[in-house]
Order: sequence, then C-alpha cells, then structure tokens
Amino acid sequence: MERNLEFSIGEYYHIYSRGVDKQEIFSEGGDYFRFIKLLYLLNNSSPIDVGDKIKELSFRDLFFARRGKSLVSIGAYCLMPNHFHLLLKETTEGGISNFLRKILTSHSMFFNKKQERTGPLFQSRFKAKHIDNDDYFRYLFAYIHLNPIKLFKEDWRENGVGEMEPAKKFLDSYVFSSYLDYTKKERAQKNLLNTEDFPGYFEAQKDFEDYLNDWLSFGEKLDPSPRTDLGP
Repeated sequence: MERNLEFSIGEYYHIYSRGVDKQEIFSEGGDYFRFIKLLYLLNNSSPIDVGDKIKELSFRDLFFARRGKSLVSIGAYCLMPNHFHLLLKETTEGGISNFLRKILTSHSMFFNKKQERTGPLFQSRFKAKHIDNDDYFRYLFAYIHLNPIKLFKEDWRENGVGEMEPAKKFLDSYVFSSYLDYTKKERAQKNLLNTEDFPGYFEAQKDFEDYLNDWLSFGEKLDPSPRTDLGP
C-alpha cells in the first residue's frame, strides 16, 4: 500500500498485488476459482471457516451463502497468472485493509502448502490508488477488464490487437475476471459484485462493450491521464 494513502469511507480505490519476483500466484484453474470464492466469503465482518464452506458448498451455492456485514464493496476484479486487480469502495472503517489481509493470508497459506514452498508469496504489501475523477474511474473499468488481453497479445496496448474478433473471443473465454458479469453471461459469482455502489457509467450492456471495444482498437491513445503506475 502507498505509504501516505489513507482509506476513507465512501471513496473508491484500485487495488493490485503481484507475486514476489513476479512469480505465479495461480498455477491452475482451481487456484483462480478458489481465490474468486475468497472474494465472496472473506468480504465478511463475521468469522468464517473458509475451508469448511468451500468443501460443503458447490461453486454455485457458495455465492448464495449468508454472510455477515460486508467489509467493502467490489466493483470489478481480474486475476492474472502473477497478479490481480480489484476495484473497491471503502464501506466500513478499515474494511479494505482487513479484507486484503484476510485474502492474501488465506491464499498464501493455501498456495504455499500446495506448492510445498515457504516464504512470502506476494511482493511486499498490496498497492492502492485512490480514484479521484470520472475519466480515471471509467478508464479503470477498461484497464482491469482488458488485462487478460496481454495473454493474447503482449504489446496490444502499444500496437493494437490486430483483428478484433479473435481478441474478443479470447476475452469471452477468460473466466477469471468480472468481464463476463458486465456482458451477456449470468453467473453465480456475480453475487460477489456490488455494482449498485459504483457509478453507472454504462447504462446498457452495449455501452460497456462499445467502450471496451474502443480500447481494444486504440489502446494507449485513449489514456485519459499521464498515470503510468497502474499496476502489473
């Protein structure tokens, strides 16, 4: 986390963290899906036995399980092989810090045991950027949800994606982000999002898709700000 950044209730933040030395923090699909479960289960002010819930409930039923008061509101997320991005609103005092502490601790313990490794999994503390204007906010919806395109074409932001249709098909097949929850898919994990707590920049599904399509076409030319430290 940035040294001088203090989280304030009602404010929005871009949160991101990556593996130490850029190493992978997810090794297979099951690791990603477990982390997505954590995003729902640990957004919870009440104590919870994560292991028991994950074993007891199906993937679908887990996202309908009752919880205590949520710590934060989640607007978007994206998991990548060696890092993740979250779009959060602080809704309770210390909510973001508490939520991230629980998430990182649980995932680190699980991943280290599975991989038979020791030591820190994540590089230092998580990073956070305060979202302070609408242009930047809208931009982050594209930045976070289009992150997987780097797996399709690493230099797409500088040089474009080339043919649009293959890139869009790749994005439609990437299930480890909230992109599909903003488009045509109805998924149980959509329940971990609190979209009503975030600005309604995209009144219709087509507005969201058109905005991201513009980004796919033009990349960095649409960047609304000189910010370069937006995460991995």
